[in-house]
Amino acid sequence: MVIKYLLCFHLCFFLFKGTSGITHNQLNLPHGLARDLNTNTLFIADYLNSRIMMYRKNTSTGILVGGNLTTGISETQLFYPQGIFYDQFTNSILIANTDAKNVVRWTLNASQWSIVAGNSSGFSGNSSSLLNDPTDVMLDPMNNMYIVDRLNQRIQFFVAGQTSATTIIGVNGQNGANAQLLNLPSSVALDNQLNLYVSDAKNHRIQKFLRY
Repeated sequence: MVIKYLLCFHLCFFLFKGTSGITHNQLNLPHGLARDLNTNTLFIADYLNSRIMMYRKNTSTGILVGGNLTTGISETQLFYPQGIFYDQFTNSILIANTDAKNVVRWTLNASQWSIVAGNSSGFSGNSSSLLNDPTDVMLDPMNNMYIVDRLNQRIQFFVAGQTSATTIIGVNGQNGANAQLLNLPSSVALDNQLNLYVSDAKNHRIQKFLRY
């Protein structure tokens, strides 16, 4: 059982009509999904609209919960978000805010985000505290955080409460096709043994790594 992407097939969200848009029943190149397991509420990273939408079970009209339909690096904006993770303990969404080079937390009903990893200035980097086009984020049951740091070709592991990471998969800035290297990784998921699965996009494969 994969923790992050266990989406029940009986959830009938008939949301879209095949055309992009900015209304609350339309999306524009949606990317990440997350779900509140208690309420079956679905959260969607609406990539080109730079926002996070929330859809309650069996509804076709969503609620804007993050972003304001403009791209940017201010605390009220998102910049092409991709992977997201719903944290039920804080009732918030962790967002891989890709083009802002950071991961942010947007508490539901809040008007702005708070920084979680990377910086708030939109600058990329390859140090233990910086990111370059993060595309996914998730927490394990101990609140440790895993981030796909795509253009740095690595998976970053942040111990709960820490702002500096350890690279647990990949080699900083190096792409490749052997078992230790990645080539534009895009997403991650954990199973119930905390083994990590990585979508290694340009290598056209899914890699499994034993619990860190």
